[in-house]
Amino acid sequence: MIFGGSTDFAVPAGYLNTPSIGIPPAPVAGAVAAAVERWRTGQDGPTSFDDAVSRSRAGFARLAGVGPDQVAIGASVAQLTANVAAALPVNARVLAAENEFTSVTFPFAQRAAVTEVPLAELPDQVEGHDLVAVSLVQSADGALLDTAALRAAAETAGVPVLIDVTQAAGWLPLDVAWADWIVCAGYKWLFSPRGCAWLAVHPRARERTHAVAANWYAGDDPWSTVYGMPLRLAGTARAFDLSPVWLAHVGAAEAFDYLASLDLAAVRDHNAGLADSLRTAVGLEPKGSAIVALEADPARIAAAGIVAGLRNGRVRVGFHLYNGPDDVERVLRTFG
Repeated sequence: MIFGGSTDFAVPAGYLNTPSIGIPPAPVAGAVAAAVERWRTGQDGPTSFDDAVSRSRAGFARLAGVGPDQVAIGASVAQLTANVAAALPVNARVLAAENEFTSVTFPFAQRAAVTEVPLAELPDQVEGHDLVAVSLVQSADGALLDTAALRAAAETAGVPVLIDVTQAAGWLPLDVAWADWIVCAGYKWLFSPRGCAWLAVHPRARERTHAVAANWYAGDDPWSTVYGMPLRLAGTARAFDLSPVWLAHVGAAEAFDYLASLDLAAVRDHNAGLADSLRTAVGLEPKGSAIVALEADPARIAAAGIVAGLRNGRVRVGFHLYNGPDDVERVLRTFG
């Protein structure tokens, strides 16, 4: 491991399952443990978590390159994406990548026709659609979106774009502030507990987003909108907030502070460098992604003490800060 102190992570050798569940560094785990202890001993009230939620919101805004007032908090990608899908006109046409993670596509499929095309062809197919929904890094195999090509095509055609950065944020420097919506879950590469997610809403997309779970926390002043009518949602992206999962945001707030201390370009080089060294060793082309999908025997992988995922019939591994060359060698030995 080349980042953080020697005690930052307690990850066992061979843990390559970050695309499924990321492992927190010690400061994040410590913050959550301390919050649990305060809860256990009755030391907190509902307002005790406001600061953590604000820090979490600001942390994601900083990572995404937008202002905090453009960021809504939620619990999952699908829940936040539903705010975008709900505002689509009847018979809308949505373009997505083939085999896209369904939290990106299912909310749209509820009310629109979703067309899937190979990821590499997606920018060429934008014309004639009402919206594009796609992941920056594909969950199944780590394939990277050509964001420059998509941006150019979308701007030319006047088609709005939603980008899911869940498998990218935390290891890949983001350059997607131009997108109409940026959605992300925190429990993978962002070291956060499950239950926190974010939706960045570009000002031009504010009127094309519908608060499907309008609630007290999305009010213009949450602590004065807990009772009674009329509807009074915030005038910013907070109008799409879900009442926060407190402990998740405690962890996320600490995680974003931890990430702010890192050079994400160096994180990318570390993670993708390990992944590409594995790809090269097994005869695959380097891709510059932290995720690798392998034609490998899942039983042999598990027997070697490697924790990995299985997606679309292939073994999926991912490399993060707590991994090193020894993890690459451990995988390669299963090919012998």
